[in-house]
Amino acid sequence: MSTSVKSRAIIVEDEQKSADVLKKLVEKYCPEVELAGMATGVQDGVKLIQEIKPELVFLDIEMHDGTGFDLLQKVNAKTFDVIFTTAYIQYAIKAIRFSAMDYILKPIDADDLRDAVRRCLGRKDHSISDERFSTLLANLGNESRLKKIVVPEGDGMTFIGLSDIIRCESDGNYTYIILKGGKRIVATKTLGDYEDMLAEENFVRIHRSHLINLEHVSRYIKGEGGYVIMSDGSEVEVSRRKKAEFLERISS
Repeated sequence: MSTSVKSRAIIVEDEQKSADVLKKLVEKYCPEVELAGMATGVQDGVKLIQEIKPELVFLDIEMHDGTGFDLLQKVNAKTFDVIFTTAYIQYAIKAIRFSAMDYILKPIDADDLRDAVRRCLGRKDHSISDERFSTLLANLGNESRLKKIVVPEGDGMTFIGLSDIIRCESDGNYTYIILKGGKRIVATKTLGDYEDMLAEENFVRIHRSHLINLEHVSRYIKGEGGYVIMSDGSEVEVSRRKKAEFLERISS
């Protein structure tokens, strides 16, 4: 009888009660994960990562001796993936999502935990690349306006400046991201995911199949819903039910 190889994981959390709850949830709902250790802060966490060499780290954002981001800066070889844990909905969550990393909010929901673990372990590369981490830090340092997004593709990840995105087009569970210069990327997320992520940026959903960057709107042609001409010459229909929101956004 063959046994599947489990992925080694550690928990870095400075609240003992939260750490115990997470440990029980992981043991109960994530059979593909083997918890190999627990740490209570940044310094202890760095040492444990060096000793255990985990493939996955459950990392608290706010700790008594620093943040989870401080810990990542202290680790040279990030040969693991991360699931951030936090009790606060804060700007950091936005930066984490833009960097294609995962997080779960406390109190932790079992389904959210399972989904995050499966996403992490389903990736071909379990390491945090320097560029991916640099994107996270850059976005963290620019709370008012994020500059870059990490887009998961079938065979890896692509780093894109938001100003380079002209529009996003739905294709079922995938999204075509159309960039300046005519390049198209097939992202393994839905258009709804990108609408949610970019809601506070300069993007607006104008049709069930289209999310556009308002910076690239060259002209609006009136009509029942009308349509827009984008900077690359493409024409995109504005649905009747999205027309009022679109007009409000471009006039604000």
